[in-house]
Amino acid sequence: MGLVAKEESLFSSLGWDEDISCEKCGLYKSCQNPKIKVYGNGNKGILNIGEAPGEEEDRAGKPWQGRAGRFLKQMYRRFGIDLFEDCWNINSVDCRPVDKEGKNRKPTQLEINCCRERVLKVIEEKKPKLIILLGGVAVDCLISYRFSHGNGSITKWRGWVIPDRDFKAWVCPVFHPSYLIRQTSGEVAMTVWKQDLERAFTYLNKPFPDFGNEEIEIIDDLSVLNEIKDGYIAFDYETTGLKPYASGHRIVAVSVSTGKKTYSFWLPQKKKDRRPFLDLLANPKVGKIAHNMKFEDLWSVIRLRQPVVNWVWDTRIAAHILDDRQDITGLKFQVYVNFGIPDYDSAISPYLKAKDSKNANSFNKVDELIGSSKAQDLLVYCGMDSLFTYKLAMKQMKELGYDISS
Repeated sequence: MGLVAKEESLFSSLGWDEDISCEKCGLYKSCQNPKIKVYGNGNKGILNIGEAPGEEEDRAGKPWQGRAGRFLKQMYRRFGIDLFEDCWNINSVDCRPVDKEGKNRKPTQLEINCCRERVLKVIEEKKPKLIILLGGVAVDCLISYRFSHGNGSITKWRGWVIPDRDFKAWVCPVFHPSYLIRQTSGEVAMTVWKQDLERAFTYLNKPFPDFGNEEIEIIDDLSVLNEIKDGYIAFDYETTGLKPYASGHRIVAVSVSTGKKTYSFWLPQKKKDRRPFLDLLANPKVGKIAHNMKFEDLWSVIRLRQPVVNWVWDTRIAAHILDDRQDITGLKFQVYVNFGIPDYDSAISPYLKAKDSKNANSFNKVDELIGSSKAQDLLVYCGMDSLFTYKLAMKQMKELGYDISS
């Protein structure tokens, strides 16, 4: 996903950028100050993205002028950050949304979608080091349209420091200050908010990570796996369904990653051609890693008739140990929050879904990919799963104090 290119304005006389989006949205018609511009000097490279202008912001034509803004400014000052000198400030929606009674309301999905292009242009032009997403609407604006694996509320996203590769910036979702103001007994929420902000600001001086080699090598001859004698591997299967028991189910593709090298291949039909992989599974000197290992373990035993020897790590279980919030242990979520890639499976995911969602033994559509123009995509996707499972395991081991050398 690239940042949206700047388009020529058809609303140039009004200083607006996208007439079609504005006409679809229509909020500008009821505002004192339509399409409030980015505000602040950004001396420290921080971009704050809020929800939408309120009454005070609409009157002044600037973000963060009301009670929530004063509260945010005070809190930032505690961390040595001036809200307007050190930051750029925008909202997910540039015009004030009001209800039938003229009171502030939450922006609709259409309004968020219509303003998203402007938000992306600000990121493209300012190139911030740190992007603070204040509240669920800001998460919806910047993350949800790229992440299709269950977006969830702000409680799912807050606290992560995401090295977002699309924006080449640290992205940090936190509670909106209005949420803290509304809390009647919000000591816990306030403490969490302060900790999240403090953590986010420490990343101002951290360079954006170099993720190294992430190439997937597609192989036909599995003999290269014989070179893996010890250490750790992560491996992944693409199968015709979730359960290996039903007649006709099989493993279609396999990937193996050592971190430095990642191999992906169609599972050979003949056992002698599978032998290097089977020997690797049986090697007690090689520690095995998977995301939800019971899946790979069961398929190995039932369909390959080869038990996996020396399981050492399940990245899904470790994710739960590190953070027990709901709906955060899936591999795609973990890949995004840890390695900054929001989507690498959209071309493949429709084929991985069961044809009959109510039947656990149902077949998916993976077989339709074989021989098609998307066959290569499946192998690359499988390889990415192994590669990021390996990288995630190494990161988790370090965080949990596990001796990787053992």
